[in-house]
Amino acid sequence: MEKIWLNSYPAGVPHEIDIDHIPSLVALFEDACAKFGDKVAYISMGKEMTYRQLDAESRAFAGWLQSLGLKKGERVALMMPNLLQYPVALFGTLRAGCVVVNCNPLYTPRELEHQLKDAGAAAIVIVENFAHTLQQIIGKTAIKHVVVTPMGELLGAKGMLVNLVVRHVKKLVPDWNLPGSISFKSALSTGRNHGWKPVELKQEDVAFLQYTGGTTGVSKGAMLTHANIASNVMQAHAWIKPVVREGEELILTALPLYHIFALTANCLTFLMIGARNLLIANPRDIPGFVKEWGKYPVTVVTGVNTLFNALLNHPDFAKLDFSPMRVTLGGGMAVQAPVAERWLKTVGVPLLQAYGLTETSPAATINPLDMHEFNGAIGLPISSTEISIRDDEGIEVPPSQIGEICIRGPQVMKGYWQRPDETAHVFHPDRFLRTGDMGYVDPKGFVFLVDRKKDMILVSGFNVYPNEVEEAVAMHPGIIDVAAIGVADEHSGEAVKIFVVRKDPRVTEQQLIEHCRTLLTGYKVPKHVEFRDDLPRTNVGKILRRALKEGA
Repeated sequence: MEKIWLNSYPAGVPHEIDIDHIPSLVALFEDACAKFGDKVAYISMGKEMTYRQLDAESRAFAGWLQSLGLKKGERVALMMPNLLQYPVALFGTLRAGCVVVNCNPLYTPRELEHQLKDAGAAAIVIVENFAHTLQQIIGKTAIKHVVVTPMGELLGAKGMLVNLVVRHVKKLVPDWNLPGSISFKSALSTGRNHGWKPVELKQEDVAFLQYTGGTTGVSKGAMLTHANIASNVMQAHAWIKPVVREGEELILTALPLYHIFALTANCLTFLMIGARNLLIANPRDIPGFVKEWGKYPVTVVTGVNTLFNALLNHPDFAKLDFSPMRVTLGGGMAVQAPVAERWLKTVGVPLLQAYGLTETSPAATINPLDMHEFNGAIGLPISSTEISIRDDEGIEVPPSQIGEICIRGPQVMKGYWQRPDETAHVFHPDRFLRTGDMGYVDPKGFVFLVDRKKDMILVSGFNVYPNEVEEAVAMHPGIIDVAAIGVADEHSGEAVKIFVVRKDPRVTEQQLIEHCRTLLTGYKVPKHVEFRDDLPRTNVGKILRRALKEGA
């Protein structure tokens, strides 16, 4: 496709990016720490950490990993919400030459077991609130080294109070027993005594195994190399550079850093410009979130539609001082026009959309940051990125015609971990990635998302795959058959609905939901249950989800 989008680029944004001068993400990180040493890098529950401190602590964590004998390329799992421990462990793992495996703290034992076994992770850092989950499955994995960290471990004196509240007041820490595990501070102490030896890293080395369902329901690790992520950081940096101020921004990070959106956008891109990063450990606590926001002159915020909507519906949100605000970026799921309109009216800056996938590190398109209002588009293809809209035969269609959005660029993943067949399936022969999303490019080069080609359900920005939900429901002994679809939900964008054929007529809706809660992360649990005598099928017996969706 002709690069018609280049004519719509904002002033100062280059058509191409060059990362030849960045050998790895570690080099990018160390340059930022050297340049912004005394500036604050992270703020968590009132505790500040400077770039210099982050440099020293991550060096110590890398030293701990090396003291264990872990070599370049070995996998280290991180299972934490937005705490100071996360960036320390993240950059320490990369500095040790290891591969980061991000894990959602809300995983059920079954989900965590699959990911740790598939990745072959040798070590894990986990917040103590979820240590009981690891305890149930660690014997089935290759994990040999465990760091269990309390929420407040790096908060100084205040951390003791935080831990007291979390453990004994809110009772958020179930009993756990992981023999041989150590604290985060112990790991850092060991690492400082052992010392850290720099590891030679190349652009093609894998930096992250970022797990996703991709275009099928099987959870698999997207191999994101140092070049993939560095490219996306440089692309995003080129996009924001004309409108941000180096060393002066304060970005609010409510999306979890283990999610690819916040990881690349908040954690890495704004690291390059010496921004302060305000971490929100529990964005579901909207009153606490709003109160924390009110303490700081927030200039940039990223999020998903459901988060923006929840903030707008809180009575104290409109009372905040939004005069410092410069940029609001929405991604992970479609931003709804009514929410964008309310945001502009309340905050005074437009809520702009971006689009991407785990497989694209993630950004592929971003709207110009100098726009004054919501336009419904998911943006323009960013620097060095090509978009091709293709039909079912893989033939490119002209502008304004709907087809599958396909992406090619330096940020597109190396492939799926240990799944060559899946990798081959998701790429066209010319290395354009099939996204599974349907859309079109308008005459000015703006990309519009129409619908998802597959049956994926998007709940608050997180992918839910019907196959996984159906498998969990089918484990109930009173069920004959089940199909899962997504239905519109005013709070989460979409919610999971299941259609069930019962073997035992005594099985109730609530029993099925409780059954699913033991097997699935909260956002994957069905919200709606409909019992039927039979389900629509093809002539070979395959359940027709499309027919169910049309009648829902």
